[in-house]
Amino acid sequence: MNFKNQTFWVVAFLGLILDQVTKFVVKQTFELEQSLPLWKGVFHLTYVTNKGAAFSLFAGQGEWLRWLSLWVSLGLIALVVFSPNLRKIEQLGYGFILAGALGNGIDRFLAGAVVDFLDFRLIQFPIFNVADICINIGIFFLLLVNFVKPAHENKR
Repeated sequence: MNFKNQTFWVVAFLGLILDQVTKFVVKQTFELEQSLPLWKGVFHLTYVTNKGAAFSLFAGQGEWLRWLSLWVSLGLIALVVFSPNLRKIEQLGYGFILAGALGNGIDRFLAGAVVDFLDFRLIQFPIFNVADICINIGIFFLLLVNFVKPAHENKR
């Protein structure tokens, strides 16, 4: 059996697994608000929860964020299922975004808040997680789509 857009499914699955495993390990290993400096003053593992979106935006409005995660996830799945074969770069972009949306969405549905733990203190960046990284990588790949022409277009 040949599945179309295989890269999308593999990236989404592996990204989701990595996100959920890292969050599970943090929850099992750390107390809430506990921090472990890996490079003191630069990078710490700090267990916090976030009821809002990125950078704690909409912190008191988590209810609609769980539904947004669900609809984004379903929309991406429908896009890939009903699309012809997508370019690899598009599959990577959409796959990473799905991994992130599902990872944070699962947290919102099961716990009402997202588990964050990656803490870059050197630049005072908000604490984030693997799902957030996946979303940003996905956006990067989709931005690249605008700059990388398909091989068949380059031959003209």
